[in-house]
Order: sequence, then structure tokens, then C-alpha cells
Amino acid sequence: MKNPYIKSSLGMYINYFMLGMINIIIAANMENLSGRYGVTVAKISLLVTAIGIGKLLALFFVGYLADRWGRKPVIIIANFLYLLFLVGIPTTTSYVLAFIFAVSAGIANSLLDSGTYPALTEAFPKTASSASVLVKASVAIGATLLPFIMAFLVANHIFWGWAFFGMGLLYLLNGIYLIFMPFPNHKLVSTKGGDAIQTDFKEQPKLLSEGLAVILIGFTSTALIVVWETWLPQLGIQLIGLESNQAVQLLSYFSIGALVSVLLLAIMLDKFISPIMVAIIYPLGALVSMLILLIVESSGIALVSTFLMGLFTSGILQLALSIMMKLFPANKAITSSYVNIASSLAFILVPLIISGLVSSMGISVTLIFSIVIAVVSVALAVFVLGRIKKIFA
Repeated sequence: MKNPYIKSSLGMYINYFMLGMINIIIAANMENLSGRYGVTVAKISLLVTAIGIGKLLALFFVGYLADRWGRKPVIIIANFLYLLFLVGIPTTTSYVLAFIFAVSAGIANSLLDSGTYPALTEAFPKTASSASVLVKASVAIGATLLPFIMAFLVANHIFWGWAFFGMGLLYLLNGIYLIFMPFPNHKLVSTKGGDAIQTDFKEQPKLLSEGLAVILIGFTSTALIVVWETWLPQLGIQLIGLESNQAVQLLSYFSIGALVSVLLLAIMLDKFISPIMVAIIYPLGALVSMLILLIVESSGIALVSTFLMGLFTSGILQLALSIMMKLFPANKAITSSYVNIASSLAFILVPLIISGLVSSMGISVTLIFSIVIAVVSVALAVFVLGRIKKIFA
């Protein structure tokens, strides 16, 4: 029988398609926003931190709301908060208001994550990992398209804010669409169907052991993406010597790598490779690609390394969420919110840390920082793998 939640999942994936654009729209418009608000580019980069602040603040209660109210209401609220952000950022001339709008986008992000990931695992219990990774595929497609949309607007002398307005309209329409779509009853899935609560543990999972390690992977996986999505154009300009337009296009190579990654994962996950093995292999690949770029500073290597970084950083957060919900199935939204809290901390802390390091040590420090994070990520995943072997029968 056809899954009744196919149309609902389409709406959820559309939300993340547009989120992929939102994730890089600040980086793609740093100069435009700097001129509009009358502040430095460095201050514009801190809008990413504002998004992280909003996400962190919300994560302390959105998991509870998603488990109490259900997945559907929190997702729809997220749609309308994103509408506020997308209309507000290009229309205001106040940096303070822009910061507030960015905080609202962070809250929307938390609501979206806390509702969507549990909803997808409940709608597709037999292919939960693949369903979660397809979220990242949607993000990657959106992020790949945005630089081309911005280039079209510039080439035709169209106000850059129309990129924001267009996404705002789509979030509005998609929010209305989801109101009429069916969602799984989150109060029943724990006792019915393929998503039954795990009872065949060899050992009971420990939140302060493997749970904490998975939470920290949420931080490291996001930290790598934040560094590259925020500083990639400046890395291309200052380290490689690219022109501004060429440097912005690096974001597309990063997003194409991300898209290839998640499409591969959607096919291979659970059939040929486990989520935790991916969480080990991917940071290793990212580490190698960063070392190559650090040693050989050329435009050709920059394109290849950027593609590989997109390939090897994408999907890890989604896999961490999937692993967390598998370890602690009785409270999916709450436990997955812990991973998202770590992710939001990366959004807050990493831009602040990197901004200070770049000011004192130069742009190459972004690579060194990312290398350290990749090493830590591998160590955490190896530990989780060992614990999973002991936990599951």
C-alpha cells in the first residue's frame, strides 16, 4: 500500500530546499547587507551567530513542544517565522532589527528540525536514515541554486532582496500546504508498526557516554560546515587570489559536493554502510582535502578541495540525529534536540572564534581550525562505533 505521508514529506523537503539557500544567503550578500546597514562585513558575518543564538534558545523547549503538540504544528510555525526573516532582512536598514530577524530564523530552524526529523522517522520507519539524509539533499540543492539566482539578479540589475522575497513567498505557500497534509500520530508510533521502541539492547544506552559523544558530533559536523559556508568566498579571495564573483561561485562547488554526497548516502545507507561508519569516513576525507588545499594554494586545487569538502561534510549532522533517535527511541524529539543544541552552539561560537583568529592570524587559520575539528570528529565517531557494538543485539 502506498505510504500516506509521501505528500507530507514533500512539503518537509521543500522547507529544507529553501533552508539550503538561507544557510548561505548571508555569505552571498555580505557586501550588499554591509552597505544597507552601514556596518562592516565582519559584523554582517555575526548574523550567522544570531541565527545560532535563536536556535539555541529555542532548542530548550521545542523538543518538548514537538513531543507534546505533535510534529505538524511546530513545522508550520517555523514556516511563518522564516517568512518574517526573509521579508525583514532586505527591507530594514537597522542592523539591530536585522539581528532580531536572524534570531527568529534560528528559532525557526529549531522548530523545523525538532518537528521534521522525528516526523520522517515515524513516516518511514524502515528507511529512517535515508529519509533523514534526504533532508540534506534538499539543503544541498537549494544551496547549489542560490549563487546562480544571485548572479542572475546582478546581471539583470534586479534588487538582490528579491531572492529573499521569493523564498518568503514559497515558505508561506508551503506552510499553508502542510496545514492540510496528514502526519503520523507521534503518540502511537512508539507502540505500533516498525518504529517500536527498541527492547533488545545488550546494554542500556547511556546519555552521558555514547549519547554525549553523538551530541558532540552534532557540534563538530556543524562547525565544519559553518566555517566553509561563511568564509569560503573570503578564503578564495585572500588565500587563492580569486575575483569576488569567482569566489562566490565556490559556494556552488561546495553545494554540488554536498548534493552528490547525500544522493550516495540515500542509496547506500543501511544497505552497504552504516551511519556510524559514514561518520568516521567522512571527516577523514575532509581532513585529507583540507591538507591538500593548505599545502597547494591554487585555483584548480581550490575547486577540487571545495567540492570534496562539500562531499565529506554533508549529512553527518543528519546521521548523528538518526543515531541518537535509534539509541533513545522513547523520546526522539527531546534527545535529538540535544544534538541540535550542540549544532546551534557551533553556529554561535565558531563565527566568533574564527572572526577573532582571522583578524590576528590570517585567513589560512580557517583551514587549521577545520583540520582540528575533523580529527576530533573522527575520534568521537570511533568511540560511538565501539559502544554501538556493545549495545545492540
